[in-house]
Amino acid sequence: MSNSPQLDALIDALRCLPGVGQRSAQRMAFHLLQHDRGGAQRLSLALAAAADEVGHCSRCHTFSQSPVCALCQDPQRDASQLCVVETPADQAALERTGGYGGRYFVLMGRLSPLGGTGPQDIAFASLLERAREPDLREVILALSFTAEGEATAHALSAALEGLPLKVSRLARGVPVGSELEFVDLSTIAHALAHRR
Repeated sequence: MSNSPQLDALIDALRCLPGVGQRSAQRMAFHLLQHDRGGAQRLSLALAAAADEVGHCSRCHTFSQSPVCALCQDPQRDASQLCVVETPADQAALERTGGYGGRYFVLMGRLSPLGGTGPQDIAFASLLERAREPDLREVILALSFTAEGEATAHALSAALEGLPLKVSRLARGVPVGSELEFVDLSTIAHALAHRR
């Protein structure tokens, strides 16, 4: 605790960021107030504006300032493909590759039975509704290869079964540029099992 309630409130607010503990939050707060008051003002204004103006796209659930995001409005995107991701950060990573030209759907989470996250806590029902669109031919499950990601992919595959869609999953295997002796055994086993 400092002599300033406002400083204490700033430090406490910074602690809500992932991976930021008490000491990191304190260093950030001190840096902003001591060395970069202009940066602190910009951060404050940008955060307030984003919190007030950024919502979710009504079609894909990513972050958007408009009711329908720019990617969903883009007529150049392939409407026959729908790539399902867990978060807007995953969507941004796929977009940076430049290798995908279809549409997206952001679940805003993943199933976690142990953590208490079920289908009702993510955009599961909305995805199933979107999967019934007449132009759609393929749903690509671009979910993480964690236990929760695998559970989500399995549940989605089962829920999409019976629809006239191809359901595919991102490939997994040995990373480009790596040497086999340094790759973990599970990755090698999956790469070998799913070789092409």
